[in-house]
Formats: sequence, structure tokens, C-alpha cells
Amino acid sequence: MKLGLQIPDFTWAGGAPKLGADLAAVARAADQAGFEYLAVMDHFFQIRNVGPTENDMLEAYTTLGFLAAHTERAKLLTVITGVLYRHPGLLAKAVTTLDVLSGGRAILGIGAGWNEEESKGLGFPFPPTAERFELLEENLQYILQMWGDGDAPFTSKHFEAERLLNVPQALQSPRPPIMVGGGGEKKTLRFVAKYGDACNLFNSPELEHKLDVLKQHCENEGRDYNEITKTVYHVLDVGPKGEKAGELVGELERLHGLGVDAAIGAAPGVPDLGVIEKFATDVIPAAEKIG
Repeated sequence: MKLGLQIPDFTWAGGAPKLGADLAAVARAADQAGFEYLAVMDHFFQIRNVGPTENDMLEAYTTLGFLAAHTERAKLLTVITGVLYRHPGLLAKAVTTLDVLSGGRAILGIGAGWNEEESKGLGFPFPPTAERFELLEENLQYILQMWGDGDAPFTSKHFEAERLLNVPQALQSPRPPIMVGGGGEKKTLRFVAKYGDACNLFNSPELEHKLDVLKQHCENEGRDYNEITKTVYHVLDVGPKGEKAGELVGELERLHGLGVDAAIGAAPGVPDLGVIEKFATDVIPAAEKIG
């Protein structure tokens, strides 16, 4: 059972002047502790279930490049990139660059996007839900072609590109993994089965049902369900002094029993490096024994 540390909040005690040094220290500690994934959100405003809208927020791919320079083994991704914020050519190039400069550790996490407040706040288009899902599928098709052989043009309802040249290509073969985030049963989970290598679902009472839906989509698409890496978003709370570590390990055991491969989430208390040390000593070794 793998763990991923997501860092959703950058309003830390030292403020912006210390943020670079503090974030580098967190990244190094998480990498050394054995976290499989290191993730950030793809938002420009803070989201309300984390903190006030006006709290500090860093741009995702600039941040991942910074994290790559301060880590050696953890895989790097957003949970989850919104298709509204970047043209797919730029997104493919950004993830390719991250993969090359990190030594082959990039993952593309992608979803339809949902944050109307920040989109309208900064002037990004925010089309209706149906169009956002069209954009999601076309982004997946575009990026997969850009990560494939050749440099042929691409045409779809929303995009027209004359030459999908991508040099250098990513280091990972055949390409960086694609995680499609979200639990929509008709489209999102079908896109996982058709285009993706991983899903990211919430750890909710519906989780087992969502996995069953994904399994059916895999059957419909002729895809091996076991090829899909199943990840869930779950807050990784060990308590201020590690007193909840056993409870967390128990939940990881339950998730593993459902077929989940990894839990990715925020760890309350970060950037306190003592919190990360509790994962290194009390959680990650136990998680590795789960399977």
C-alpha cells in the first residue's frame, strides 16, 4: 500500500519569504520518509474546505518543478489538473519537461475542473459541465498523440493543431502515466478505462461502488482492470504526536481490502517535519507490509 503526500496549503508561519526554504525541507523529508507520491493541487485561489480564498496558493507546475529539484525518488503530480487552465499542448509540454528534469518521475493528473470562482476571478472560460467533459476527452486524446510517435496534426471539436512536435519526449516509456481524477460514473470513470493508467476517487461510502463501476467500464473497453492503479484521496492524519498512526494504518488496511493501491492526501501539521517523521517510523513501514 503506497502513500502520497499532497500539499494543499502554503499559508505557513514564515510567510512568503520563507516559503521556498520550508517547502524544500518538506519535500526532502517526504522523499526520504518513503512517500511514493508528492502532489499539489491545481488551483490559483485557495479552496474553501482548506482555508480562506485569500490564503497563499502557488501555481502547480512551477511548484512541481521546484519539488523535482529537491527530491530524488517520489513521483510528482497534481491532484488534479483542470482542463480549463492550460491548452493541451502546453500541458503536455509541461509534464514532459517535468518528466525529463525529474529523471522520469512525472504523472499527469487531469480532470474536468470545477472551480467557477477562481476561473471567473482570473478570467478563464468556465463552460458548462458537458463542454468541460468534452474538453477533458479531447485533452486526453491530444496529449496521448503528442506523447506518441511522429508529429502529425490534431483536429477535434475544440482544438486544431498543425504539428504535435514534442522534443525531447518524456523519459518514461511509453509515456508518463495518466491519472484521471473524479468519480463520475458515466464519463470520468469511462475515461479512466479508455485512456488512463490510474484513477483518483474520494474515500467515501460510495468508494466500493465506484470501483465496481470502473471495473465494468474496463470490461466494456476491453481493458484489464488490474492494470489501473486505484488511488483514493484520504486525509493522512497521524495526530500532533503520532497518536493516530495506528488508526490510519487500520484504514489503509481496509482500503487495500477493497483493491485500492494508494492513498494520497494532506497530512495535518505539515510543514512540521516531526509529522513527516511519524510517517517514516510508524506508518509507511506498516503500509508496506499491507501489500
